[in-house]
Amino acid sequence: MNFFKKICLVAIIVTFSFGAKVLAFSPASTPTYNGIDVSEWQGEINYVGVANDGIEVVYIRSSEGSSYIDPYFRTNYQRAKENNLKVGFYHYMIARSVEEAQQEATFFASVISGTDADCKLAMDFESFGNLNVEQINEISFAFLRKTEELTGKEMVVYSNTNDAINVFSQELANNYPIWVAEYGEPEPINNGKWSTWLGFQYTDRGEVNGINGYVDKDQFAKEIFLSDTTTIPNNTGTDASNSNNVYIVQRGNTLSQIANRYGTTVNNIARLNDIQNPNLIYVGQRLIIPNVNEKTSTIQTYTVQRGNTLGEIAVKFGTTVEQLVRLNNISNPNLIYPGQVLTINATNTLGDLGHNIYTIQYGDTLSKISAKFGVSIQQIVELNGIQNPNIIYAGERIKI
Repeated sequence: MNFFKKICLVAIIVTFSFGAKVLAFSPASTPTYNGIDVSEWQGEINYVGVANDGIEVVYIRSSEGSSYIDPYFRTNYQRAKENNLKVGFYHYMIARSVEEAQQEATFFASVISGTDADCKLAMDFESFGNLNVEQINEISFAFLRKTEELTGKEMVVYSNTNDAINVFSQELANNYPIWVAEYGEPEPINNGKWSTWLGFQYTDRGEVNGINGYVDKDQFAKEIFLSDTTTIPNNTGTDASNSNNVYIVQRGNTLSQIANRYGTTVNNIARLNDIQNPNLIYVGQRLIIPNVNEKTSTIQTYTVQRGNTLGEIAVKFGTTVEQLVRLNNISNPNLIYPGQVLTINATNTLGDLGHNIYTIQYGDTLSKISAKFGVSIQQIVELNGIQNPNIIYAGERIKI
């Protein structure tokens, strides 16, 4: 190749390289809003810290497939709303047929019914198995249209750049906006189908106050917000809130932690799942979790952050150190630790209206608890379905 041809080739390559950068596409409007998207993997979130860190929008995973409800869905929704954050929901889809997609849409709509979403509902479809491109798009349309029909809300497609280019169709792009994921870039590259984005997930290793560990961080254009923010109706003929949840055991879990998370008891979970030894569960085990009526719950908790004192926490929530010590059975008010979950108020009523909820502490016995609350051991046993009054677990919540 002669020198002139080499120069021309280099010029073409350089021009193409710079041209690729020009192809980056932009938000539907500016300025954009700071956001995060969360699921059970973030665990307990302190939304006061999140809001104070400049986050304005939170997308919450509500569900997966046709039966799995994220165990933190309701808590995340309630606490985000309490801190005046804009809320959206996404569903992780695993359907392998149009029929399954419609079933998942029905489940999704049922799970989020009764909530007040601020943002378009999102389809997260990224696990395709052996589906071909045509099948993927048919399934996507089925889910999106069915969800719209049942909820009356607008939808957005969550997709990484590669799938936007190679999987999702131009027809899909013509009908639904995109929330695009591309990490390590100041802006996503043009995928050739969508002209603008409503959401841009730019990292999965974000750090935000109030969240332990990494979290996905996003930018959202104002067009991500719903034009109709009325309460999502239940047009499915079912009520997912009245069904049992399914929880997949994670590393480090105990039955008492899981029971505490769902507002139930170790005994109830053990009985439902035929567990002979409550101290023996394993990673990946699927547990049926009895549903608790969360509508009567006014429980408020706080996850201790590094540097916190009980005095600071008491002032923040308008309570007293003495109240926090009593509610959490703290022996030394000067000794709290990061990650500790404190009950802030005692007016919570999970389950039957009129009963208090007590979290069992290390060293507690039913005798001590009955004396503390002025009730009999037999009343506690009958109210909570306790099989053996001599066996209770720290972290378990019981009705009093």
